[in-house]
Amino acid sequence: MTYETLLKAAQTRHLDIFGAFHPEDEDLTPSGTKTLLLLGPHEPGFWPHVSTQSEFSDGLPDPLDLWSKRIVDDWARALGATPVYPSDGPPYPPFIRWALRSKRAWSSPVAMLVHDRAGLFVSYRAAIALPQRIALPDQSSVNPCETCDTKPCVTACPVSAITEDQYDVPACKTFLDTAEGKDCRFYGCAVRRACPISTTYGRLAEQSAFHMDAFHPQ
Repeated sequence: MTYETLLKAAQTRHLDIFGAFHPEDEDLTPSGTKTLLLLGPHEPGFWPHVSTQSEFSDGLPDPLDLWSKRIVDDWARALGATPVYPSDGPPYPPFIRWALRSKRAWSSPVAMLVHDRAGLFVSYRAAIALPQRIALPDQSSVNPCETCDTKPCVTACPVSAITEDQYDVPACKTFLDTAEGKDCRFYGCAVRRACPISTTYGRLAEQSAFHMDAFHPQ
């Protein structure tokens, strides 16, 4: 088992390895974890595949979470590993801490996580806790915000609900109910879209609309 074979296996499942590390005692990973893999959507092509799966037609709530658990549970079982999900809890697994620990995600100027591949569209579908220590590639990515001169995310919110200092959730949801808010509702958060890395990630507007509807149902 190598990192390369694991990456290929993830991508055949329409997932990608968004970070990996060898845990230390304070990382709060499952007991016996020697390597933790963080999984996110593999783009392009994630949404056209996942939205046609059975979980999206059976009428049950949280279809994306159900799909993630079906796919990752089966893979983890084959690996003899432990699957972990952001929705497990309470207490909930510290995915933000793990993301920062992976050195492929950082706190952005608007306090959201920014990822070296997904930008502000980063989302973690699951983690796999391996009982083996796998050799990992160089994890020393550079925080893209440090070389982003214009920082468009800081001023992208139409109602300044998301800034360097705050996330005013009520103001955001109120805006989504207006005619002007349809752009964010149907195409995704303007702040997330403003990130230069987000624009190269390949995430479809349909997936962003799905997440926005989960955040603030119509």
